[in-house]
Amino acid sequence: MLALTQAQRNRAISILAALHILILAASNYLVQIPFQLFGIHTTWGTFSFPFVYLATDLTVRIFGGAEARRIIFRVMLPALLFSYLISVLFFEGRYQGVTSLAGFNTFVFRIAFASFAAYTVGQLADVKVFARLRRHPSWWVAPAASTVLGNLLDTAIFFSVAFWASSDAFMASHWPEIGAVDYGFKLLVSIVLFLPLYGLLLRALTDKLLTAPAAKVVL
Repeated sequence: MLALTQAQRNRAISILAALHILILAASNYLVQIPFQLFGIHTTWGTFSFPFVYLATDLTVRIFGGAEARRIIFRVMLPALLFSYLISVLFFEGRYQGVTSLAGFNTFVFRIAFASFAAYTVGQLADVKVFARLRRHPSWWVAPAASTVLGNLLDTAIFFSVAFWASSDAFMASHWPEIGAVDYGFKLLVSIVLFLPLYGLLLRALTDKLLTAPAAKVVL
């Protein structure tokens, strides 16, 4: 963890909380837009959600497990509300106008609630595993193990809650396939792409967040 001034602490908490909410809202919107990749059904949300694990691991590195859990609890309800509003306004990739907010969109709410449940369970598991392993002699063990478990829980909960017996016939039929592809891609992005650059990304993001050149990060 870092030795922070109160101003740095407040700045980092605000930015990290906003980053969590932004990634969740974007992913909940993008998961409504399916497409095929090499003949396999997936959604654009598959490409955005892995970034939330980078944000979570950064949160644990800066504040430790206990504070990371508090930040996750703080962003849950704002993320649920913001995700619902954005997804209703831009339902299935098309702007619907502010009048769309007058009614209650059950399909979108299921997605937002599923994300709420999956994010909570997945991120808390990620924090717990990461916090336990963060001082492992091999720096890559903590982010790799937390990502594998956290993503598995998150994906299983999200797709089953959001799309089982859904009113959207396509998603109701293909969610197991899309969920499996989603999990595989999350691991690909997190382990093959993020992990080799983890140390560089962590240092760059920490310097950006805290603007504290003298602070030291224990990787």
